[in-house]
Amino acid sequence: MDLLEHQAQELFDKHGVPVSRNRVASTPDEAYAAAAEIGGRVVVKAQVKTGGRGKAGGVKLSDGPDAAREVASAILGMDIKGHTVHKVLVTEASDIVDEYYVSLLLDRGDRSFLAMVSGEGGVEIEQVAAEKPEALARLQVDPAHGLDQVTALRLVADAGLPADVCGDVASILVRLWDVFRKEDATLVEINPLAKLADGTVRALDGKVTLDDSARFRQPGHGQFVDVSATDPLELKAAERHLNYVKLNGAVGVIGNGAGLVMSTLDVVAYAGERYGGVRPANFLDIGGGASAEVMANGLEIILGDPDVRSVFVNVFGGITACDAVANGIVQALGLLSSRSEAITKPLVVRLDGNNAKEGRRILAEAALVGVRTADTMDGAAQLAAELAGKGA
Repeated sequence: MDLLEHQAQELFDKHGVPVSRNRVASTPDEAYAAAAEIGGRVVVKAQVKTGGRGKAGGVKLSDGPDAAREVASAILGMDIKGHTVHKVLVTEASDIVDEYYVSLLLDRGDRSFLAMVSGEGGVEIEQVAAEKPEALARLQVDPAHGLDQVTALRLVADAGLPADVCGDVASILVRLWDVFRKEDATLVEINPLAKLADGTVRALDGKVTLDDSARFRQPGHGQFVDVSATDPLELKAAERHLNYVKLNGAVGVIGNGAGLVMSTLDVVAYAGERYGGVRPANFLDIGGGASAEVMANGLEIILGDPDVRSVFVNVFGGITACDAVANGIVQALGLLSSRSEAITKPLVVRLDGNNAKEGRRILAEAALVGVRTADTMDGAAQLAAELAGKGA
């Protein structure tokens, strides 16, 4: 889960990383009140999960409360790279002398934790890495040992930062390690980390990505879910513990296992080329168990998507046999009917693997309205795409 800037700043402050005084505002009047409380010049910053806010006009300097209200009025509701601005962060303006970059991340390529420091802060770090790789110091962090002050000082020195800020930057990097480790993050980044005119070093911006898989031991992270920016169907699916991602297509997809579902998306997209470019409408993995309730919840989510014109249920029986899946589908449709949720869109079911023949027999005898079966994955994808194309 990517955090908004103000949420990242909240976590930084919690772990002792120095940040500027700030307040979040959802209306121009709230921005006025925030600026009045902070006093002096403030910066009003759009809160969206994308870069390029400044270039898009989403970051503005204001000389006082009245100006902050005017600027917030212009920024709120703005579209920045497809993200609508619902909140702004009002923060005290800083007299910047120099800017640096620091981060900790999970390096999936090397299967390690990576710390990075650069004296080239305030610009995209990808640009620095590409154009001046020598300006970006890197260090693999041993998770058993962590990042201590001595190691952090060595990394900061390798990055060529001025001697008068090395101690402060190293201390901040150690505190960032606390954020990274204690909050179960996969990325913590400060860009820029700024030296101010008074000699202090402060995080002026922040980016944090939290590991959703660790949510069970981080109950407080639920407050960071940005409901306004999350698809309502994804929120509903999360409430029912379903692995669902909304896509821009017309064929709803249900499968058991992430690999199978990913393959199904590709096969549907390929088949859909024959029917006007029909594409998959979602990713939905029901996992190894296909109980009636799980199947019913999955179908309810998918059928609640107005863009869906057909549904492809693709199951390979393993530990959970196909006859159990078939019974689950029959019971699921019964559950949906009892909830007064009529099935108005065609379902294509492909069962293969353990007890597939018996599963197909169960579905055939049930004679469910709108449900069709196919023996192969390609054939089922073709049928689902054709039905979606006809429903356009």
